[in-house]
Amino acid sequence: MTVWVHSVAHPDLQPCAMPDSFRTEIAYFMTPRDAPGIPVLGPGEYWIDLAESRTWLEDLIVQVVSPLDAAAKAEIELSEDHERWLEWMVAHEAQHVRLRSDG
Repeated sequence: MTVWVHSVAHPDLQPCAMPDSFRTEIAYFMTPRDAPGIPVLGPGEYWIDLAESRTWLEDLIVQVVSPLDAAAKAEIELSEDHERWLEWMVAHEAQHVRLRSDG
C-alpha cells in the first residue's frame, strides 16, 4: 500500500508517494508535538523542521535517539525513498504534513 504525504500549507501541491513502512519511519524525522513553535497538529499530521530536512538531505543520515535510553543514539542512512521525500519537502518548503493512504 502507498502512503501519501500531503503538505498542509500547500493543499494544491501534488503529494509525495511513500511506501507503507513510512507510517512508522516518519517518527525518525518529526519534531515533538510539544516543542515550542509547533502548531496544533491533527490526527495523522506531523511537523518536520525545514532546517533539519536540509541537514538530513545534505548528510544523507538521520540521528535517532532510543526511547528507552536518551544517551543511546544511532545514525541511520537515508533510503532512496527518504531522500526523494526530503527533496520534495525542501523543494516545496513543506514542514506541516499529513499522511493519507487514499492519495
